Amino acid sequence: MASAFSLNRVELIGNLGQDPEMKTTPQGVSYCTFSVATTESYKGQDGNWIENTDWHNVTLWDRLAERAAKNLKKGSKVYIEGRLKHRSYEKDGVTRYITDIRADNFISMAAKSESGDYSGGGYNQPTSAAPAYQTPQNPSSFAPVESAEFDDDVPF
Repeated sequence: MASAFSLNRVELIGNLGQDPEMKTTPQGVSYCTFSVATTESYKGQDGNWIENTDWHNVTLWDRLAERAAKNLKKGSKVYIEGRLKHRSYEKDGVTRYITDIRADNFISMAAKSESGDYSGGGYNQPTSAAPAYQTPQNPSSFAPVESAEFDDDVPF
C-alpha cells in the first residue's frame, strides 16, 4: 500500500558560487543552473570556531530561470525553495550520481541600495497557490500542473 502523503522540499539561504548559466533544451525550454554555498559554524572541542561549507547544484526552469539569470550574480545571497532530484550518468565505465535542487521559487536577498530599492528584487511564485508550471522531471515533459486531488479515505 502506497503512503497517502509524501514531501520532498528543500529551503536554502546561501550565496551563489557563480553567475547563473542559461541554457535551452532541444525542445526550446529555458533553464538555468548555478551552485549555492551554505555555511555552518560551530565550536570545535578545542574551543575554536569551525566553518563547514556545503555546495548545492540548483536548476530553475522557464520564466523563473530567465528572472534568475537577469537578477542574480556570483556572490548574491538568495533564498531557494524547491525539491531534491537525483540523477546518474556513466563516465569512463563508472556510474556517477548527482543530487540537484529543482527550484520552484527564489528570492534575492540582496542588500538595499542607497535609493531604498533591492538591487536584485524578490522573485518567487505565490506559495498559497500551485505554480503555473511544474518543474519537469524530463525537459520534454514540460506541462501545466493539475490541481492536487486528495483521497478522503485516509485512515487518520
